[in-house]
Amino acid sequence: MPFADRLNNVETSAIRELFKLLGKPGIISFAGGFPDPAMFDVDGIREAVNAALTENPGAALQYGATEGHGPLREQLAAFMASKGCTDVAPDNLIVTTGSQQALDLIGKTMINPGDKVIVEGPTFLATIQCFRLYGAEVISAPIDAHGVKTDALEQLMAEHKPKFVYLIPTFGNPSGALLGLERRKQVLEMAVRHQTLVVEDDPYGDLYFGEAPPPSLLALSASVPGSRDLLVHCGSLSKVLSPGLRVGWMIAPPALLANAVMCKQFSDAHTSTFAQATAAHYLQAGRMPATLAHVRKVYGERAAAMGAALRRELGAAVSFEQPQGGLFFWASLTGEGGKTRDAGEFAKKAIEQLVAFVPGAPFYAAHPDLSTFRLSFATADVARINEGMERLGRAL
Repeated sequence: MPFADRLNNVETSAIRELFKLLGKPGIISFAGGFPDPAMFDVDGIREAVNAALTENPGAALQYGATEGHGPLREQLAAFMASKGCTDVAPDNLIVTTGSQQALDLIGKTMINPGDKVIVEGPTFLATIQCFRLYGAEVISAPIDAHGVKTDALEQLMAEHKPKFVYLIPTFGNPSGALLGLERRKQVLEMAVRHQTLVVEDDPYGDLYFGEAPPPSLLALSASVPGSRDLLVHCGSLSKVLSPGLRVGWMIAPPALLANAVMCKQFSDAHTSTFAQATAAHYLQAGRMPATLAHVRKVYGERAAAMGAALRRELGAAVSFEQPQGGLFFWASLTGEGGKTRDAGEFAKKAIEQLVAFVPGAPFYAAHPDLSTFRLSFATADVARINEGMERLGRAL
């Protein structure tokens, strides 16, 4: 069939393809980027559903505004205020079908074929695919455990004059990296200096295990004159409440927001009003702080267990930084002791031992590091983490 030429720029997600191998009985998977279903506040969500169907069922079950359900936009503005973004009004944001749709809308509204876009190397695989689908040349900026290297990022901005820069500053996927406060300020200053849009994706910022992370770029923008006009912030309830609700949001300059709403009209008319009403009642009920406290405790314990088990079972053959939040470990094979440095080869041997993870290569827009791999600790309890790491040790 005569498919669109743009499909030549993308291919099926390597992670989705990996999931086809995970149906074997007894397999322990660290491959997915999913929250643990046991963390879902089912009672609270049920109460929110009942409230949505009791208080104003017509609004919850009817078509709605493309910009989003009014009560939810109010609750999301308050949620952002609780995280230091005190100047976000309901009219400053639109509700999206997960933050994934926000990224797609940015691609639709901003990218012309041949435009350059800078992302972190590595970064969220679906972002690379999305931007390439719209014809972008995706350029990688190097990172370390403290996030994007701002000196290298500025050189790339000056050289390539990108349409925008896409970052996950807080507990990135897949890297788990946390951009430090000073670098965050530098990113905002560079946005102003180069008059370049910065997209901040923040699905994991509430999942910290100890100290709270530095303020978001959005919260810091008030201290860097001119930066707010060059900043997009994408948020999501998927990792902290439920991915099945498909509720995300985008805060952006008015002109970009207006064009995003227009494109969303063509795409899905609006995010499910029922899901939005449910989310609004949940946030209004004040259950989110307790939910977040529980999730942070459980995930923090699992992250600590995985770090200890990696060191115990793989030793010097693997190198990693202990994550301070999020859902992921990002590790590199060192080749110590004659062990393999090829994460793809390691992944195949791991599957034979009935344990799965994701090789790191697909997370790079260019020049992949074939020694890297991603492990998620979110959906396995401590006992399964320990067993899974023992199996990884045997595979290596």
